[in-house]
Amino acid sequence: MLDEPRLRTLLEPFGLRLSSGQLAQALTYLQLLLRWNQKINLTAIREPDECVRRHFGESLFLARHLDLHGDLLDIGSGAGFPGLALKITFPEIRVTLLEPIAKKRAFLKEAARACQFSQISVRSERLEKLLPIMPTPAFDSVTMRAVGNLNILVPLAAKFLKPGGNLLLWLTTDQAKALAGIRSDLTWGLPLPIPVTREGVICRGQKSP
Repeated sequence: MLDEPRLRTLLEPFGLRLSSGQLAQALTYLQLLLRWNQKINLTAIREPDECVRRHFGESLFLARHLDLHGDLLDIGSGAGFPGLALKITFPEIRVTLLEPIAKKRAFLKEAARACQFSQISVRSERLEKLLPIMPTPAFDSVTMRAVGNLNILVPLAAKFLKPGGNLLLWLTTDQAKALAGIRSDLTWGLPLPIPVTREGVICRGQKSP
């Protein structure tokens, strides 16, 4: 099993400088993920080093370039990347995780408990079902990773953003090119290349203040 020095080494290419407490949370999260993944399909990545790089490194890399605050909505949370993992570097944010699959919701709740994360809400609704029951705009940030149907989800996600809020997407370079053709009230910056990956980028769309 990985220890803190090894975890720190694996995260170095992403420019991350985590405290001992943050590394301990990441290890707790990782150990729980690997254990649960033997019973339910949380991620296809089962090798610990690769899990750190692909999930924790790629998710937390955002902290090098953007300071999150307030309320965050994570769409299609799955095993909690990036939304739940971002609590490691931004412990003060309030996170709402949308995950329709019950077994994955159970994992997210257990991971939040084991890592002693506070201000976490895990909900079962899909995004289109959440819109009629939640006052909007409600969130300072919205995150999505490894989701499809961007032409539908991007305009819908933008409705949840407060003025000046950010939609943050973990995509491939080809997916990022398609954003220009999606109608929304977001202004897109240049895609941010993710270290270690061949074509992974983070795209930031900001809602008009």
